[in-house]
Amino acid sequence: MIYVARHGETDWNREGRYQGQRESQLTDIGTAQARALADALAPERITRVIASPLARCLDTARPLAARLNVALESDAALIEIAHGTWEGRLRSAIEREDPAAMEMWREHPDRVHFEGGESLAQVNGRWREFVRRLGDADGVAIVTHDVIVRLAILTATGAALSELWKPQVVNGGYAVFRGGGSWELLDPCVATHLGALTVDTASQAL
Repeated sequence: MIYVARHGETDWNREGRYQGQRESQLTDIGTAQARALADALAPERITRVIASPLARCLDTARPLAARLNVALESDAALIEIAHGTWEGRLRSAIEREDPAAMEMWREHPDRVHFEGGESLAQVNGRWREFVRRLGDADGVAIVTHDVIVRLAILTATGAALSELWKPQVVNGGYAVFRGGGSWELLDPCVATHLGALTVDTASQAL
């Protein structure tokens, strides 16, 4: 099996601030979510743990790698979409100052290319390249970002990039896939291990 998890809650998640490829730190809840993720996945047959190189993903993945006694790997292909000029800004400010751009991102994400950043097609390209390099590997836990988890689900199900917002993705939750030549989605969002640590993502800057 292959497990694709989103990092724990961060300060900027809580503030509703766009992170993109900038650094932000796990909150106390985010750290607890990382421990809960390790508890959930440690019993599985996992031999590799691979994370985005951003601190919020490495810090989420580290407890699991320690529990499994495996090296924590990182791969730049797993980094979040570059939100360009939106990075560091509050979602509420963008909604107020540039409502048309926000509406386009919410309604037609496949048509957006962030100024100074990336498009979904570009991020999907690096995700597909990562999957190609992973090959037939099994027993892999991947800790990454909201958009990458969504793209993993869309790619496995053959859905269009325009469907970006349909999957449910939560901090510290994970999707389960059967790997191999083509991935099969088994569960889009496992979050029962979080319990009271589940946070509402509705106000986050996604």
